[in-house]
Amino acid sequence: MSDVELDITGMTCASCANRIERKLGKLPGVTATVNYATEKAHVVVRPEGAAGDEAAADDVVDVDRLIATVEAAGYGASVPTPEPATVVADDAATLLRRRLLVSAVLALPVVVLSMVPPLQFPDWQWAALALAAPVAVWGALPFHRAAWVNARHGAATMDTLVSVGVLAAFGWSLYALFLGDAGERGMHMTFSWFATDPEGAELYLEVASAVTVFVLAGRYLEARAKRESGAALRALLELGAKDASVVRGATEVRVPVSSLVVGDVVVVRPGERIPSDGVVRGGSSAVDRSMLTGESVPVEVRPGDHVTGATVNVGGRLEVAVTAVGAETELARMGRLVEEAQTGKADVQRLADRVSGVFVPVVIGLAVLAFVGWLVLDGSVTAAFTAAVATLIIACPCALGLATPTALLVGTGRGSQLGILIGGPEVLERTRTVDTIVLDKTGTVTTGRMTLRRVTSAGAWSDDTVLALAAAVEEGSEHPVGRAVVTAARERGLGLPAATDFSATAGGGVQAVVDGAAVSVGSLSWLRGSWAVAVPDAVEDAVARAEAAGGTAVVVARDGEAIGVVVVGDTVKDDSADAVGRFRRLGLRPVLLTGDNEGAARAVAAAVGIDEVHAGATPASKLEAVRGLQQDGHVVAMVGDGVNDAAALAAADLGIAMGGGTDAAIAASDVTVVSGRLPVVADAVRLSRATLRTIKGNLFWAFAYNVAAIPLAMAGLLNPVLAGAAMAFSSVFVVTNSLRLRRFRAG
Repeated sequence: MSDVELDITGMTCASCANRIERKLGKLPGVTATVNYATEKAHVVVRPEGAAGDEAAADDVVDVDRLIATVEAAGYGASVPTPEPATVVADDAATLLRRRLLVSAVLALPVVVLSMVPPLQFPDWQWAALALAAPVAVWGALPFHRAAWVNARHGAATMDTLVSVGVLAAFGWSLYALFLGDAGERGMHMTFSWFATDPEGAELYLEVASAVTVFVLAGRYLEARAKRESGAALRALLELGAKDASVVRGATEVRVPVSSLVVGDVVVVRPGERIPSDGVVRGGSSAVDRSMLTGESVPVEVRPGDHVTGATVNVGGRLEVAVTAVGAETELARMGRLVEEAQTGKADVQRLADRVSGVFVPVVIGLAVLAFVGWLVLDGSVTAAFTAAVATLIIACPCALGLATPTALLVGTGRGSQLGILIGGPEVLERTRTVDTIVLDKTGTVTTGRMTLRRVTSAGAWSDDTVLALAAAVEEGSEHPVGRAVVTAARERGLGLPAATDFSATAGGGVQAVVDGAAVSVGSLSWLRGSWAVAVPDAVEDAVARAEAAGGTAVVVARDGEAIGVVVVGDTVKDDSADAVGRFRRLGLRPVLLTGDNEGAARAVAAAVGIDEVHAGATPASKLEAVRGLQQDGHVVAMVGDGVNDAAALAAADLGIAMGGGTDAAIAASDVTVVSGRLPVVADAVRLSRATLRTIKGNLFWAFAYNVAAIPLAMAGLLNPVLAGAAMAFSSVFVVTNSLRLRRFRAG
């Protein structure tokens, strides 16, 4: 199976996107999602047939065949390139703006003359025709062209409604001028709000002109809004550095970032952006990651630490060994996640697409029905024609096609600015029903880094001596407990004596010779069982107290006698308690799920305000815990960051991965919080719900507008000019409502 992204051109409404989806979906093994707002198609191709089989050869679908299928449907398709998409969008908006301005300048006198009888000089109608003709023909050309292309393929879209409405109004006017009485000198016309004409002589030049201008204005505002709503993603992708200083031998060479390869060593000076993902090889500094994570506080880095491309070095000089370039970088991955989310469709959007697909033929039928009905009931051809044209124009369901994709575009773009990557539109729908949030402990609620809690010495030994001996032995260990002990001793300024003959026992502890004495550091059971160490009651009591409080206790023994206990433990993040409070305010019940012992889990839960705890959980039992909650009727969100969380994240109704976690956890999740801060998870839920509310509000407006307006038009209660204005306004309203999501604030 392979995923293919295509840029689509020539779409003018959601019906176009729906039609391309159907055409691509008829290819063997192909599933397609086409998004009108982003003008992209996401195509999943599954190989069909057996290799080498002649029948199977016809089933092979490659990119060329996908593009040919789209082109056969009357549209354009191409493989995306990094830069031109924005340029094409800008060009399209510029052309629309030019067409709109020219049409508006020509249409304004036509509308004024048609609606204000005192201004109607002799033969004014012929001047109006000269001004209206370019608008109805050239100004509305995009609608005529799209309608013609679709008609050739036996389809009708929203452009069909506009084109037929404009051409009908213009054609009627030509008939009235050349074959009727409207061309006579001294002819006058009055404006009516309704579909009746008391005088019997009517031109529709102002309808053809004004409707064209209104629809062009709506399309131009849509184009601008789509460009603005995608600004967050473009800003994200443009964050990267353009060039880098690469160490070549003994010199530095300035090269474009695109020429970097894995293994290159780059020099990053204060104020410069780190050109690509890598590992610090030399120097120490603070790195501002706010552009990617939304976090304003710079992070200290030193040799061995990982750094991300596009972040800013705000401190000292760094030497960074490049570990990823191009599409493999964190920045590129984030961009892909956001684009994939924006291209997807929620169930509510699929409903709107289905409605749009059948709406146009139904509307044409309703317009014919209105025309016949008025002829039969009223006998006025003018009134019948006016009602039919108004029905065609006002029914245009452009707002339906824009309701979901524009909100999704803005919401996911705003999320990327805050360090929240939403996996797709279906994720938004799940956040509405989530009632339980399951939190992994280590790395999610806690920092995941062991720190020293206390030292308890026995007999005549001092705390500092016990810690120094333990650190001297642990200096040769890579275990997190050992690193915490060594770090604490150095922070206290203790001198570490030299250790020799180091050895380690997995699951037990470490030992070495320090100043001629055998020193062992490890668990109480290991020291007793393997070394027959004598343990004073004070040491046993200290171990018991530490474990009851959730700490990890290591006993320090010298020459067969326990001389003290060093207690280390994971540290609760400063903002975890605040995050749990936010979850509760969002109506979410927090549950702590951890592989640690009961004491450690209870201590952390009490510190952050969680009542329900599942301790001693393996990856399999984490999965079972999530499924158990689901079987009890709960809709579960799972937050985690490790490989052991991946199965539970995938099984949860909503999987949320912390950005500092493993690739397996991130791949299994629906939402990624880049910064790794737990309060941002609450922001992710709030943003998702806000986006979903906006989508539903948009759809309500779009449906309500059409349901209310079509009967009014058929009943002759709307002039076609007003219908055109109302139709354009509905699309602009939906887009503007979506843009309000750009004001979403964290916290």
